[in-house]
Amino acid sequence: MNVFNDNSLAIGRTPLVKLNRVTSGNVYAKIEARNPSFSVKCRIGANMIWDAEKSGKLTEGKELIEATSGNTGIALAFVAAAKGYKLTLTMPSSMSLERRKLLKSLGANLVLTEAPKGMKGAIAKVEELMAAEPGKFVPLNQFSNPANPEIHVKTTGPEIWNDTDGKIDAFVAGVGTGGTITGVSRYIKEIEGKAITTVAVEPTDSPVITQAKAGQELTPGPHKIQGIGAGFIPENLDLDLVDEVEQVSNEDCMAMTKLLMKEEGILAGISSGAAVVAAKRFAEKPENKDKVVVVILASGTERYLSSPLFTGEFGEQEEVQ
Repeated sequence: MNVFNDNSLAIGRTPLVKLNRVTSGNVYAKIEARNPSFSVKCRIGANMIWDAEKSGKLTEGKELIEATSGNTGIALAFVAAAKGYKLTLTMPSSMSLERRKLLKSLGANLVLTEAPKGMKGAIAKVEELMAAEPGKFVPLNQFSNPANPEIHVKTTGPEIWNDTDGKIDAFVAGVGTGGTITGVSRYIKEIEGKAITTVAVEPTDSPVITQAKAGQELTPGPHKIQGIGAGFIPENLDLDLVDEVEQVSNEDCMAMTKLLMKEEGILAGISSGAAVVAAKRFAEKPENKDKVVVVILASGTERYLSSPLFTGEFGEQEEVQ
């Protein structure tokens, strides 16, 4: 029978869709919301737990623990539920209400941290919880765990390469942990040997990748693009693989996310809007005419209904006409 033994094995094989109306460039969107828990993080959630099993770190009675902005946590929670593991997650309280509800519904123990402290505060809370109960937890460390970019070398990169028949010229992705952009670029540049242009996307209000590439002091700041812009350079982000960096404002990001829904029929998440803004800029430059540009759409819209994406969009009760 053509079946999966559990839901974590159903990751990947997501579609590549041409964008026809939001850009005049040759841009193709990889829609990662088609994964089992509806984001690109499904891939790393599964692989980090598989790796913990294989390494012998995850044994009976141990509990998984991780800091998350939401989508990695949801991915870990669905895998943990499918495989019968306990999971504690720390998350900034600024993340959307939908994310909190999903995490609790999947059985995760959710610990909210102070919003102004961002992901650094969530990571610090993991360290505090582990110190309070030594030996109880197995940390997954998505920002530094090599199993994160590894799954993109094994799956996402080959999928993009095969679906474009090797014709990809540029790869655009928002940067959270750095795993997607590193893994896909590593596969195409180092394994397939094609010198594509890799474009990293970050919030205008927290331009730490731009600063790091320029050798400047990092000045992270608050922003509204959930899922990217952690405010530091993750170990899993290989800056040597990044050729260009595009900064996207909150306003441009939100506008494009809405445009993707209305003009392309694509229910994309907030960071996906930012990535498409960057892909559009790149693809519409005269020197990039006809280049094949692939952009990652990391998650779907439904996870952001209570976020600023929909502020003022609808009243509590729509008027009957």
